[in-house]
Amino acid sequence: MKISARNQLKGVVSSVKDGAVNGIVVISLGENSVTADITMESIKNLGLEEGKDAVAIIKATNVMFAAGSGRVAGISARNQLAGTVATVKKGAVNGHVSLELADGNTITGSITNAAIDDLGLEVGAPAVAIVKSTDVIVGVE
Repeated sequence: MKISARNQLKGVVSSVKDGAVNGIVVISLGENSVTADITMESIKNLGLEEGKDAVAIIKATNVMFAAGSGRVAGISARNQLAGTVATVKKGAVNGHVSLELADGNTITGSITNAAIDDLGLEVGAPAVAIVKSTDVIVGVE
C-alpha cells in the first residue's frame, strides 16, 4: 500500500498500555521511540504487542519544530525527536524541513517560511521535531 504521509518510521513495538477506550503504543526506532495514542480496537485489530514490527505514520503537517538540540520542557506533546536539519525547501508560503535523527531515520515537517526563518532552521542546525501522540497512525505489514 502506498500512502501520502511523508513520515513512515519503521520500528518494533516496545510496549502497549491498555486503556478503557484508547491505549498507548510505543514504537522503538533504535535510539528514538515514537508514542502513539490509538483506540483499543485498533490495537487488537493490528495485533499490536511487544516485539511486533510496526510503522509510525505521521503527516508532515502534524510535525512541529523547535530550534536547538534539547527537549522542550513544559509541553504536552509526547514525541520529541532531536536531530540535525538535513534539508530545507521553501515554497511560496510554506516549506518542508527534514531532520536526520541520530539513529538514521528522517522526519519531515511542513511549516511556514516565517517559522523556518524565525527558528533559524538551516542545513546543519540542531532541531527537535515535535509530534502529539494522537497524531501518530500505526501500521503493520
